[in-house]
Amino acid sequence: MKIAICGKRGSGKSTLTALLAREYARRNHPVLVVDTDESNLGLHRLLGTDAPSDLMGYFGGKKVVGTKLMAAMRDNASVNVIEGTWTLDSLPEDYVAEDHGVRLIAIGKIHDAGEGCACPMGMLARQFLKSLRLSNNDVVIADTEAGIEHFGRGIDQEADVILMVLDPSFESLRLAEKITGMAEGIGVPLYYVLNKADPAMAARVREGVADPSRIVCEIPQEPGILEAGLGGQALTDGHQAIGTLVEVLERR
Repeated sequence: MKIAICGKRGSGKSTLTALLAREYARRNHPVLVVDTDESNLGLHRLLGTDAPSDLMGYFGGKKVVGTKLMAAMRDNASVNVIEGTWTLDSLPEDYVAEDHGVRLIAIGKIHDAGEGCACPMGMLARQFLKSLRLSNNDVVIADTEAGIEHFGRGIDQEADVILMVLDPSFESLRLAEKITGMAEGIGVPLYYVLNKADPAMAARVREGVADPSRIVCEIPQEPGILEAGLGGQALTDGHQAIGTLVEVLERR
């Protein structure tokens, strides 16, 4: 199964990614987390790993991939950076970090001012997800960048299910409307995970979304999770809500 995690910045996408990855690993699923957010510098810490080298480097680096992309745009052609298919066991070891059964790959990061846009990374992210051939027990979790640009890049089209993290904010509610329409447009099931909300706020969020039945999990604001996020510490403990979420996904 391929799961795309999305939402507004600060909603808790990386937190959900880490908690969900750990839960699946505890249930003996082979798990790969794909970091497609070129601005996220802390996901590896939540997973308890070192930062992996950018997968972009395996294909010659951002400049090489970008040159191929620009040439294809001029000639109205497509670019195939990845030839053939990959499995979780055929990934290049030098670009994979791992801890407690969770593997992590980072598509690419913005490292320097003025280095150019992230378009080559978006293209590679989609092709990488598309090239993966999974066994029945495999789980791939893609942590996307904030907002909706990843929908424009086609990354979400390669997912079997999309999880949007909702926090109690007006911006998150409006973003949910947009993402719901986009998910329906590409035919990928979408569910909401309500994060950082007390019971009163959770009730208001349910009133604010068009289809509250899409909310399949609620994660309350907990000091332990906040402390781990602030300190860049691994989220190693299980969480009852995440266990329930996994069971919901398996049923649906």
